Amino acid sequence: MPRSTPSGPSQRMLRVGEQVRHALSETLQRGEIIDPVIENSVVSVSEVRMSPDLKIATAFVSPLGAGDEGAVIEALNRHAKFIRGRVSGALRQMKYMPEFRFRLDTSFDNFAKINELLKSPEVARDLGDDKNNDKDEE
Repeated sequence: MPRSTPSGPSQRMLRVGEQVRHALSETLQRGEIIDPVIENSVVSVSEVRMSPDLKIATAFVSPLGAGDEGAVIEALNRHAKFIRGRVSGALRQMKYMPEFRFRLDTSFDNFAKINELLKSPEVARDLGDDKNNDKDEE
């Protein structure tokens, strides 16, 4: 019985999500999907989140080298059933093959924003003041 806790996904959901991520990455790497939008870009799968019942897999992907990231996500969602069939061989141990949903991974954009904030003069000034206060206390 899967436990749904407010603290986050269960250990089983994380483990299965990682297995699905590996299988999905291998399938995309082989280039079996015949679609010009997907063929012209490299798709990196950064994370797969499983639903508590393990029937829905939400894959967060980053299209590299693609001009229109939205078109790549749309093409992947269009071919989700085909991808599901190709991944099924690597996930034979699962009772149900999950339904795939593809979403754009924006975590790298968030990391860049945080990095820029940390490099801002205001933060550097505040950090510099803390260092001076520490020296005064000694």
